[in-house]
Amino acid sequence: MAEVKVPELAESISEGSIAQWLKQPGDHVEKGEYVLELETDKVNVEIISDYTGTLSEQLAEEGDTVQVGQAIAIVDENGSAAAAPKAEAPKAEEAKAEPAKAEPAKTEQAAPVNGKAETKEASSNQQVIASPAARKLAREKGIDLTQVPVVDPLGRVRVQDVEAASNAPVTPAAAPTQAPAAKQAAAPVEVNDDRVEVVKMTRRRQTIAKRLVQVQSEAAMLTTFNEVDLSAVMELRSRHKDSFVKTNDVKLGFMSFFTKAVIGALKKYPLLNAEIKGDHILKKNFYDIGVAVSTDEGLVVPVVRDADRKSFAEIEKNISDLAVKARNNKLGLSDLTGGTFTITNGGTFGSLLSTPILNAPQVGILGMHTIKTRPIAVGDQIENRPMMYLALSYDHRIVDGKEAVGFLVAIKDMLEDPEQLLLQG
Repeated sequence: MAEVKVPELAESISEGSIAQWLKQPGDHVEKGEYVLELETDKVNVEIISDYTGTLSEQLAEEGDTVQVGQAIAIVDENGSAAAAPKAEAPKAEEAKAEPAKAEPAKTEQAAPVNGKAETKEASSNQQVIASPAARKLAREKGIDLTQVPVVDPLGRVRVQDVEAASNAPVTPAAAPTQAPAAKQAAAPVEVNDDRVEVVKMTRRRQTIAKRLVQVQSEAAMLTTFNEVDLSAVMELRSRHKDSFVKTNDVKLGFMSFFTKAVIGALKKYPLLNAEIKGDHILKKNFYDIGVAVSTDEGLVVPVVRDADRKSFAEIEKNISDLAVKARNNKLGLSDLTGGTFTITNGGTFGSLLSTPILNAPQVGILGMHTIKTRPIAVGDQIENRPMMYLALSYDHRIVDGKEAVGFLVAIKDMLEDPEQLLLQG
């Protein structure tokens, strides 16, 4: 027997939730074949088997949280597990007959191995599966898993089922100190209003929520604003858009201009490209720019590596490719780690103004917004110009207001005279 374990994922990821089992007990597994899909804080990762054989047991079920290095499945390299479910199936039926006490002798045989019987039933009968967490909770509460009503279409006993059974009026009092906690955990689900839909937050959404609250409680976050006239950028794009597409096979969008402007400003104000580590400041002399992308699972921030060394076309291609991968849930961990500064564009959804939240451990984030034609004083004249509000949120612990304002003004100046972007490379 060989164990399938959760592999090392990334430096900042120590656990994940099982999103989907791709192999079931009794299925043949080849070495290198995907066994399950693991949902982490950042991306979904498919876990492979390092062994060839038959998947004999799942040690956790969908929705369970597992740690890096934890065994999550058993593979029988001799392939004998495939026959095990058929051989043990009658035992499951006998176990169901135990309450009637029709066969006392068989009941006595099952008793000494009561702690393992549930595990064997889970591996031998795919219609009755109980996760280790469910079994543990059932043991603590003195609940017979065979008597727990389940709602899963495959008959799997989940922790929620055990908690529901423990809260039922007929349940004997057991572990009184744990009962209130169980009721508190189940309380949000007990909504007696059919107009209310209860949806469990995904791991990624939980992580997003936790980190946003953490940033606001730990960082001295402040936001400063400015506005930029995009007439010059739009005129430049209009003149070159056709030839740019023909030459580079990608559209000339706004993001490459803003990315280049951000890099130019970061070079002038390097503390916005830094990170706080304890009581030290880590100044980063490279420019890995994160670009926020909205997906069905929540906001992700893939990173354009060494953006200062890339051309406008390379930046546009990188951003386009990362956005497609994000929406198709194909981003790798390497796509999401190590950014030094983030750009987020709420303007794609029509936002006129916002205060973006820092993407920790970064100390700066630029918020773009929708372009609105507004009357602007140009010299002694009033002209209608395409204007965008810019917002810079920054960590006041290491970035002073003077630097933050100067940073935003530098971006404004470069975008209003985009030839500067060509000169700065």
